[in-house]
Amino acid sequence: MEVRAVSKYVRISPQKVQNLIGAIRGKPVEAALDVLRFMPQKSARILSKVIQSAAANAAQSADIDVDTMIVENILADKGPTLKRFRARARGRGTRILKRTSHITVILSEA
Repeated sequence: MEVRAVSKYVRISPQKVQNLIGAIRGKPVEAALDVLRFMPQKSARILSKVIQSAAANAAQSADIDVDTMIVENILADKGPTLKRFRARARGRGTRILKRTSHITVILSEA
């Protein structure tokens, strides 16, 4: 049985989220949350919230034991990019790209 949670339009680059995904893929839910709790990155807090949401979704079903769930897969897809401009020398402007992510967490029973 699979359970998923999706967080969309998160204001962080998908590349920064993908740096942490390898550390928690395939681990039990509690172990993954423990690993993320001690990581200093901004994406660690975001990922832990999405994993907790997926675990809460699993708890809603009567036939799923949350204690045996593992993090089967995590996807950090590219969302829309906010385009901004910064004033530069000689009247020029350069683009600033503020990237967003769509984060999907899939939990399954071990």
